[in-house]
Amino acid sequence: MAAIGKIRSWGPVLATVIGLALFAFIAEEMFRSCEATSNERRQQVGEVLGKKISVQDFQNLVDEYQEVIKMTQGRDNLSEEELNQVKDQVWQQFVNNTILESEAKKLGLTVTDQEMQNLLKAGTNPMLMQTPFVNQQTGRFDASQLTKFLDDYKKMQSQGNAQMMEQYERIYKYWKFMEKNIRQQLLAEKYQQLLAQCLFSNPVSAKMAFDAQNEESDVLLAALPYSTIKDTEVEVSDADIKAKYDEQKEMFKQYVESRDIKYVDFQVVASKADRNALMQNMKDAQQNLTAGMTPAEAVRKAQSQIAYTGIFATRSAFPADIAAKIDSMAVGQVTAPFETAYDNTLNVVKLVNKTQLPDSVEYRQIQVGGETAEAARKTADSIYTALQGGADFEAIAKKYGQTGAKQWMTSAMYERAQTIDADTKAFIQTLNTLEAGQLKNLEFSQGNIVLQVTARKAFVNKFDVAVVKHTIDFSKQTYSDAYNKFSQYVSENNTIEGLEKNAAKFGFRVQERQDLYNSEHNVAGIRSTREAMKWIFDAKENNVSPLYECGNNDHLLVIALTAIHPVGYRDLDGVVKDQVKQEVIRDKKFAKAAEKLAGVKDIAAAKAKGAVVDSVRQITFSAPVFVQSAGASEPALSGAVSAVKQGQFSPSVVKGNGAAYLFQVLSKKHREGAKFDEKQQAQQQRQMAIQAAGRFMNELYLKAGVVDNRYLFF
Repeated sequence: MAAIGKIRSWGPVLATVIGLALFAFIAEEMFRSCEATSNERRQQVGEVLGKKISVQDFQNLVDEYQEVIKMTQGRDNLSEEELNQVKDQVWQQFVNNTILESEAKKLGLTVTDQEMQNLLKAGTNPMLMQTPFVNQQTGRFDASQLTKFLDDYKKMQSQGNAQMMEQYERIYKYWKFMEKNIRQQLLAEKYQQLLAQCLFSNPVSAKMAFDAQNEESDVLLAALPYSTIKDTEVEVSDADIKAKYDEQKEMFKQYVESRDIKYVDFQVVASKADRNALMQNMKDAQQNLTAGMTPAEAVRKAQSQIAYTGIFATRSAFPADIAAKIDSMAVGQVTAPFETAYDNTLNVVKLVNKTQLPDSVEYRQIQVGGETAEAARKTADSIYTALQGGADFEAIAKKYGQTGAKQWMTSAMYERAQTIDADTKAFIQTLNTLEAGQLKNLEFSQGNIVLQVTARKAFVNKFDVAVVKHTIDFSKQTYSDAYNKFSQYVSENNTIEGLEKNAAKFGFRVQERQDLYNSEHNVAGIRSTREAMKWIFDAKENNVSPLYECGNNDHLLVIALTAIHPVGYRDLDGVVKDQVKQEVIRDKKFAKAAEKLAGVKDIAAAKAKGAVVDSVRQITFSAPVFVQSAGASEPALSGAVSAVKQGQFSPSVVKGNGAAYLFQVLSKKHREGAKFDEKQQAQQQRQMAIQAAGRFMNELYLKAGVVDNRYLFF
């Protein structure tokens, strides 16, 4: 009993211990849940209508699009700028398709398999013409070719031919990409057509639109430009600016967050010592080429960016600065070192030789192999002898399992190559120098090739050129000195005020960028600034960033975040305040001009008040008139003129963008030859309404809860 009593006396303590244990357990589970949610969020590129897309899924879409471009354009890779464009297009497609699919689902719109089959049978959709299944004779999409390919693809999957399967797989993925996009295109067309059926025109609006386009007015115009009134002559108070801001507040609504920054960007360039060292290297190369060192050895020794191949090539094979030199050079001439600004290089050029050769050569060949090189040579000799004796080329080729078909080789196929091995060089030189009809038995390390040139055309100048080209790079020491200097500047100035105050002392300049959005791919046009972009959209106002090394490893960057503009209405400060103030100044200048023109009943009186008078012809309601004396486009003036009858004077002063106006209508008439066709005009009005309604995606976008986190990953 005593023990039980003692346990009871511990009751409150035990309850507290158990409660704490339960709380710890629950808290741990809650922490794990929050951590999992946070990790998931960190892996999301974005979100549309609650639909999230992960980094991996987005990258898969980008890769898919890249492969399509490479396949259709015959490219091996894309530049950084092109890849950024692909990412933007993929993101925009994801956003648009997600929004459209959601709207279509509400309306019950779908694209059925039967509709796709009908589209394929018709073969008229422009996207189908971008597929490999176009009949070369008819120039139209051929559904039977697609069907055959899909059947062959299924068979190929079970045959295990890796090389063939790789080709089939690329075409299959390309087709699936096109099919997906065609379905999305059809769904969008259905939605737009449904929307278009809600828009109509009527005879009254059609006639009004016709008159607006074709009724022309000639006027005598009196303008009192706002530029004639000094800004100091108008008084603008904060209350005036606030009232104007409230009036135009919807103009300053922001749907995506943006941020303002100040930054210092320093680009490291070659020092004088670096340039002198490179110049000496180029002078050595010039001397070696002049003294007769073999071009290949001289170019290799100088470590040129352009290798010497010894192949004759057209001008287009060389960089523009080199091509511009060789036309005027004599054979054997060597240039002095010269600088090219656009690619930041020093160059030396030697024209080794120059001749005229065909740009295109037609040829046919028989490749000859054997158990040994000697056996291959004997077989090749017998083939060559037979052909010399008049034997049929294709017949002999078929005997050795080849077609002997004719094919063309153009200069563009080889002249841009950075390296060419000895066998390839011999092959190209032989084709270029053989006359049409001539045969040659070429002996290579792996066998022989018996070839015959059958035609030559488009003779052009070709050049054998040795080029020493070097980028004017900075040395490690130069970069180290620049880094230390910039690092000192950043470490000593960790506030915006400090960065601005001491920039000139270090030889730097503070620049400003307003309204930077996270959808941009870089900061201040400098590549490889993703880490800096992430910092900007994670920082707080007045924060100063660490030092970033970016660009092509030649830029040093520090950033200060000066303002955050969240979603919603922009505050009345900075750019917004300046913009609103200009509107207030214009209003007040108009008030002064209107007061000056008050009571004026004719053009002569307006001119006496200081107005600029000029005649303006062919003013229509549908197009704003440009007034030369005010230097502004004036839609309000076009509207006012259309409301005044011929011979009448304007009933009131018109407020324009650049001036206050009074006018006398001299004449009103329809354009010569313009005839009202109610049906045609109604159709035109309906088409314009459909185009206006085509902006529906912007409205849907604003309501889609779009979250764009691409800057965190790409």
